[in-house]
Amino acid sequence: MSKDFITNNKVNTASFVSALKLIENSKYILIITHVNPDPDTICSGLALSNYLSENKIKHKVFNAGKNLPAKCDFIKRYEKITDQIPKFYDLVISVDCGTSNRFGITLPEDIPLINFDHHKSNDDFGTINIVDINKSSTSEIVYDFFRFNGLYITKNTAEALYVGIYDDSLAFTTPRCDEFTYEKINFLVKCGASPVYIADKFIKRDSLAKYRILPKIFNSLELLDEGKIATIYATKEWFEESGATTLETEVALDMVLNIAIVKVAIYFRVVNDKVRVSLRSKEKIDVSKVASTFGGGGHLNAAGCVIQTDDIFEAKEIILKEILEK
Repeated sequence: MSKDFITNNKVNTASFVSALKLIENSKYILIITHVNPDPDTICSGLALSNYLSENKIKHKVFNAGKNLPAKCDFIKRYEKITDQIPKFYDLVISVDCGTSNRFGITLPEDIPLINFDHHKSNDDFGTINIVDINKSSTSEIVYDFFRFNGLYITKNTAEALYVGIYDDSLAFTTPRCDEFTYEKINFLVKCGASPVYIADKFIKRDSLAKYRILPKIFNSLELLDEGKIATIYATKEWFEESGATTLETEVALDMVLNIAIVKVAIYFRVVNDKVRVSLRSKEKIDVSKVASTFGGGGHLNAAGCVIQTDDIFEAKEIILKEILEK
């Protein structure tokens, strides 16, 4: 398979082989998903977890928090994700972590680390770095790893990869989603991933709480710079009143960006007593530059950062000043 499989990416394919050797020679693997997890980090982690489990390779999938994306709970081994670090591990695999700060923990320096990622902010912190900023998702890069090495993709692994690619490409609409992405999705369907089943489980199970908080968020909409910049926010009280989670409200940002005149959309909310900021843009407006100014990162059209305050309006003023003065 590896001789026939050609990847259209910037990854040195030798790293695929080296990574597999490290995996096969390890005794216990720690898979790290990033803090404030999205479906891509969870799904790429679970795709690897299913492969390791099927091949009887001991491992744990770790997340530093407890607030996991509930809509991913139908994916095999989701319930195995833990916030506890095993006493022993001799290999770390990080998935979708733009920087090592996204781990939520500090790792021993003497343990090898395989870094799967697609963020522009990634600084190749791993022993082996499998990073391609041109890919739609980390799940797509994990797919490349499987295919290049000729690894069998089971139905469970295929479902995880499909969901990760689907969600991080915003349903196959981001600029980095190309004809190769569709070829991969087609192959995953052949492996057993059912688009209808996934749609029912992943898309059509919204909570009532989500629809109670979204009108409040949309009512906070403010347009600046002749409508080119849009801001929304959600207060801590709104989350408490509605019972919604922060993950459930991310869709509001993408919906605001869909407004024809809007070029940049920004969403503010308090997470762990700090204001988390998500930025989205159209065309070639690079919001990752704004995020990196405040220690964050991401992609050309999607990025995020944290402002060290619990005051949404203070954080909003700081971010808008940075954007409007550029």
